[in-house]
Amino acid sequence: MRKTSVVILLAIVVANWSLWAYFNPKETAPPWAGVINGVSFSPYQDGQDPFEKKYPSAQDLTKDLELLQGCVKSVRTYSSADGLELIPAIANQYGLRVTAGAWLDKDREKNELEIYNLVQNVRKYNNIDRVIVGNEAILRDDLSVAELTKYLRLVRAYTDVPVGTAEPWHIWIKHPELAKEVDYIAIHVLPYWEGVAAKDAMAWSLEHYEMVQKAFPDKKILIAEIGWPSAGHRFGKASATQVNQAQFVRTFLNLAQEKKLDYFIMEAFDQNWKNHSEGVVGMHWGVFDVQRQAKFSMTGDITEVELWRVEAVVATVLGFLPMLLFLGYWRHIRLRGLLFFAVLLQLTASLFTWMIFIPWATDLTFASQITWAVLLPAQIALLMVVLINGFELTEMLWTKQWRRYFPPIQNAPSDQLPKVSLHLAICNEPPDMVIETLNALARLDYPDYEVLVVDNNTADAALWVPVQVHCEKLGSRFQFFHLPKYPGFKAGALNFALRQAHPDVQVVGVIDSDYVVDPDWLKATVPYFAQPEVGFVQGPQDNRGWEGDTFKEMCNWEYKGFFEIGMVQRNERDAIIQHGTMTLIRRQALEEVGAWGEWTICEDAELGMRLMKAGYQSVYVNHVFGRGLVPDSFTGYKKQRFRWVYGAVQILRHRGHWLIDMKDQDFTWGQRFHFLFGWLPWFADALHLAFTVAAVVWTLGILWQPHYFEFPLAAFLLPVLGLFGFKIVHSLSLYYVRVQCTWRQKIGAAIAGMSLTHAIALGIWKGLSSDKQPFLRTPKCEHRPALMQGILMAWEETQILFLLWLCVAAVTFRYGMMDMEVIIWSAILLIQSIPYVAALTISMINVLPSVSARQWAIFPPGLRLPEVSVQERDTPK
Repeated sequence: MRKTSVVILLAIVVANWSLWAYFNPKETAPPWAGVINGVSFSPYQDGQDPFEKKYPSAQDLTKDLELLQGCVKSVRTYSSADGLELIPAIANQYGLRVTAGAWLDKDREKNELEIYNLVQNVRKYNNIDRVIVGNEAILRDDLSVAELTKYLRLVRAYTDVPVGTAEPWHIWIKHPELAKEVDYIAIHVLPYWEGVAAKDAMAWSLEHYEMVQKAFPDKKILIAEIGWPSAGHRFGKASATQVNQAQFVRTFLNLAQEKKLDYFIMEAFDQNWKNHSEGVVGMHWGVFDVQRQAKFSMTGDITEVELWRVEAVVATVLGFLPMLLFLGYWRHIRLRGLLFFAVLLQLTASLFTWMIFIPWATDLTFASQITWAVLLPAQIALLMVVLINGFELTEMLWTKQWRRYFPPIQNAPSDQLPKVSLHLAICNEPPDMVIETLNALARLDYPDYEVLVVDNNTADAALWVPVQVHCEKLGSRFQFFHLPKYPGFKAGALNFALRQAHPDVQVVGVIDSDYVVDPDWLKATVPYFAQPEVGFVQGPQDNRGWEGDTFKEMCNWEYKGFFEIGMVQRNERDAIIQHGTMTLIRRQALEEVGAWGEWTICEDAELGMRLMKAGYQSVYVNHVFGRGLVPDSFTGYKKQRFRWVYGAVQILRHRGHWLIDMKDQDFTWGQRFHFLFGWLPWFADALHLAFTVAAVVWTLGILWQPHYFEFPLAAFLLPVLGLFGFKIVHSLSLYYVRVQCTWRQKIGAAIAGMSLTHAIALGIWKGLSSDKQPFLRTPKCEHRPALMQGILMAWEETQILFLLWLCVAAVTFRYGMMDMEVIIWSAILLIQSIPYVAALTISMINVLPSVSARQWAIFPPGLRLPEVSVQERDTPK
């Protein structure tokens, strides 16, 4: 390995460790070595839930209070029923004082039981210092001030301890008359629920405590709840983290000791049941977790994730070997490219490690665990897409020189050129279009060739007879065959043509019925067959007639990207996709591998794989020799891509074992890589559809069953946003370097490509579930559809689009925009809708005949990058 590579490797390892350390800093807070004055005590264990009438046992209460012995002086209870009335007696055994509570709500009969048990406990147990009658009953609007007053007077009449009720600070300010009915004022000061940033929380808490103190100078003030959650969603500027919780609690304990404040920390133990009413964050206010383990130390440094060093080591190990192989083998990449992809490898390894460790680093609810398990495979697949796209970006931007470059051959001796048979399969095609193609073939500058036109399954004689007549006019080179009913679709027609080819033919060529070829096509490409190992020669597809039509212009540049980027990269490892037009095949090789496969609708790509398996090499001449027509409608555009995708899945299902069988030596590692992973971005589109459906279902659950559905944690969603951004950067960067068009055209190509997301997803899912999809002909020369047709052509996409937008509106209406999880989830849904927006946009552009290329420009029409010729881009330097 070169010294430069070693330096890069070591630098990335150090940088990776530094990043882990940066995102997991050691935080400080005033240490606390004393005994806490009091804690709110909800003793529900994991799996217990008052809503489901699953209450703690006396044994549960005993274990919890024994754990608190020596840590706290007092506990605050919230109820005196359902077994919780046992708390004062058990607390007394462990020397704990109790501020006993009675839960009051709209259930008047239950309220009477609460009051009765509370009064009885006060009379029995002298460790009860005071009582709290009702908890946020006015805030919840369960009781009016008058109704609560009756309960307070009742308890005061039958007890001799201070009586109060607990409400947030602002309720006391709003209802000062309530203060006359209590012996002390119990306030809840919870800056998190006010959306206050953690750094400002202590000052805010003290300010509002003093506000109530000033409003009621003759009353003792008890801070009945104060604390900070350790996990959950953001609320305004408030972030629920373990570090923030530890800093807040430790700082407050010292401040309370200094100012002699009376308080109860919210709360002793995490309470999972609170997810029903307060979401994920409601579960994580405890100083101890639900398993009764301390969540942070009261002294020393504080770290959000204690496992981060383990995660950093795992991430480094996972990234080290791929980086080592890449830096040692890919010596044709410039230094910047080596650095870029090595960094991407390590970042991917770190992100993968981070996702794997989420359940251990974060206290997840059951629903979140399910979300994690469902999203993890999808996120791993997306990371693979990032690596594949990143590798493509690296090679296309920073390759020193292309090792397999095949320019058009000039001045080949005519007497050494073999006979070529050009095959044109047509079905229900417009005769004028086919005749234009035939005329171009008649102008070929090549000494010895024939053209076989096979029309199969066209019932209307008005479509095929004019073509037959024109073939007769063009002379003996052109032969026409009409097959009224013939199996095998296009592959069947091409196999028929192969059997009709002249015995002297050595090379078979195939073009689509709409292609107009240049006269020098054959002379510039056929000479490559002088090398016996060459099985087929492929030229790029290109288009004509798109100028002045915005829809067709967008499609044209979207097509262009694959042949200027993907095919060039694939050619480096002899792994190009054979296409059914502008392709030339050695006849001997074609017959040797069994001719065209009639079982797949992508017979061209499948044939290319068989030729490679048989040991033949491919040649990609990246020079335009022919131009076809862009589909006239968005429907045709989608059908064409659906067919390509469906055919790719067919091929992987039937031929994939060739690629994964390591004992099979017929394919190189490079070929295996491109055929196995080159189609992975299409599978990512399939995941996009699956995630969209799941997101809609999950949103409905959040809206109608919030007890069981919660907003997915940002940790699950932020990588999706990052990957989406990377995809945009990847696409525009490659177009910037490889595809010579204006920025407006680049963005148009991106919109066109994105508009196919749904069609691609359907092709993947149907390809995985079915093997009998009929051949879909790409229609050309269609009449321009009506305006309503613009919506109908994107009808499925439009429905999904508005469903996603409706979900966003419903979520924000129900939960507001203060909660960061709501904002992130809404952003995810909106980003999910972008491909559907693109589909509707391009479909409507398709049906607006007056839209010109200039009218939709985002950038000035004249903005163009410096021209770089194909030779300058691809010629070895």
